[in-house]
Amino acid sequence: MANERLRGAIVESGLTLDQVAERLGVSPKTVERWISEPNRKPYRRFQYAVAAMLRREMSYLWPDERTAEEVTASSDSELVKLYPHRSVVPQDAWTKLYANATTHFDVLVYSGFWLTEDPRFHRLVREKSAAGVPVRFMLGDPSCAAVAVRGADEGIGASMAAKIRNALMNYAPLFRLPGVEFRLHDTTLYNSIYRADNEILVNGHVYGVGAYLAPVLHFQRVPGGELFDTYVESVERIWEGARPITSPTD
Repeated sequence: MANERLRGAIVESGLTLDQVAERLGVSPKTVERWISEPNRKPYRRFQYAVAAMLRREMSYLWPDERTAEEVTASSDSELVKLYPHRSVVPQDAWTKLYANATTHFDVLVYSGFWLTEDPRFHRLVREKSAAGVPVRFMLGDPSCAAVAVRGADEGIGASMAAKIRNALMNYAPLFRLPGVEFRLHDTTLYNSIYRADNEILVNGHVYGVGAYLAPVLHFQRVPGGELFDTYVESVERIWEGARPITSPTD
């Protein structure tokens, strides 16, 4: 059965399918499929965008979706702790996080240099590799524009690229480990993200402030919540577009 609510809301808004598609950055055929194919629904981020554009509740456009109030109630439970600065997070928070990893061990940063100097973290990566846990490192490409901009934003200029190169050299022994992969990305990062299975630490990036002074949020996945999955989706998209490397000098 076609989604007549979505079709009607678009018509009432005065927008055409082409205009909706252009605003979302998708093809008109994709929008048409959301209407005509009953099992075809937009990704969650597009559902939010469409609902905001048409000024309708998501649960109206897609009746099997929960209301904003229900989502908010579930998401409240996802936040475990908020730290005002990374510098006040307990030193062992990252090793405790990753110690529990059995299926996902992800590090998404520009350099994350401070972590590369922690011998406990290196030991943990080796242990997880031996246990068959996939470990994924995503660092900024030292030569990309996004890294140069972040260096300028923090007031350290070219030192940001140098920190990434030094981080990669510190990680050199890990390149040989089975199941450990490194990729370089050229993404504009709004957060550094550290994921272990169903828990995640998110270190915000704030203009003019080093990451060690920016807030850190500790989330856990809770059924019905969406905060955790929002950050995980970001990690996956960056991983897919990042360039694999097999040595620190690639």
